[in-house]
Amino acid sequence: MRRLFPVTYETAAQAPGGGPEGPEGGEVGAAAGAEAPGGPAGADAGASRDWSLAELAAAYAYPEPGTAAGGPRPWLRANMVSTLDGAAQHEGHSQPISSAADMRIFGTLRALADVIVVGAETVRQEGYRPARARAEFAGARTAAGQGPAPAIAIVTAGLELDFSLPLFTSPLVPTLLLTGAAAAPDRVAAAEKAGARVVVAGEGMGVDPARAVRVLAELGHTRLLTEGGPRLLGQLVAAEVLDELCLTVSPMLTAGDAQRIAGGPSVTVPRRFELVSLLEEDGFLFSRYHRS
Repeated sequence: MRRLFPVTYETAAQAPGGGPEGPEGGEVGAAAGAEAPGGPAGADAGASRDWSLAELAAAYAYPEPGTAAGGPRPWLRANMVSTLDGAAQHEGHSQPISSAADMRIFGTLRALADVIVVGAETVRQEGYRPARARAEFAGARTAAGQGPAPAIAIVTAGLELDFSLPLFTSPLVPTLLLTGAAAAPDRVAAAEKAGARVVVAGEGMGVDPARAVRVLAELGHTRLLTEGGPRLLGQLVAAEVLDELCLTVSPMLTAGDAQRIAGGPSVTVPRRFELVSLLEEDGFLFSRYHRS
């Protein structure tokens, strides 16, 4: 793993020829021991090396919470992977276009989050299981006031889910179901009997993305992570509630008709995001963008 962005005077000097190619942006000065925002100290841009989980956690730390009416402002980040030609999946799954480094970042982002928001179709296709507790992050989660593992929050209008799966029968923390006020009472009862917590986040059958973010924050979940799928991410983009996109660009070409990372109707005016970090390993690019 090496950092390509942000660039500092010292890391630019470390690059071959002293130019701006491939600098490490995590450290301003080794002698001073200073650390640039979002970058692990001591990482070397001149040659790729394995980063520790602590370094990855520092590189992907949530911003300090702002304030909103009623308490801390939630921060919603998305984590997605895409091929060079824009495919978010191959044969219905994201794993074939991922990598070991991508999965390390995937696990780190989960370990930093209070709750993981995911669409019901993605739960069914990807075979979602409960988030697990990881000893490497236990101390940091305790210090941040978090439980042993993030909750899974499923966005679902019809609650057509298999409640016998481990996601409902054996989570460390109860699985949340975000649904509309008009959800079928029998499905709500089945979900609650299975141990899930049903949370109303919309009128009618659907879920309002802005309301979903708000009710999760009211439950104490301010560090939000969504892993899609594309339809859910498209809804979050359209509702303008997405604060950050962590996008892995996979050095693969798949062709075909796979979905992009976000689907649904286009927004009226494209929203610009700002690049804040770019890492690289084995040709995979790991980018972070914040909304401007």
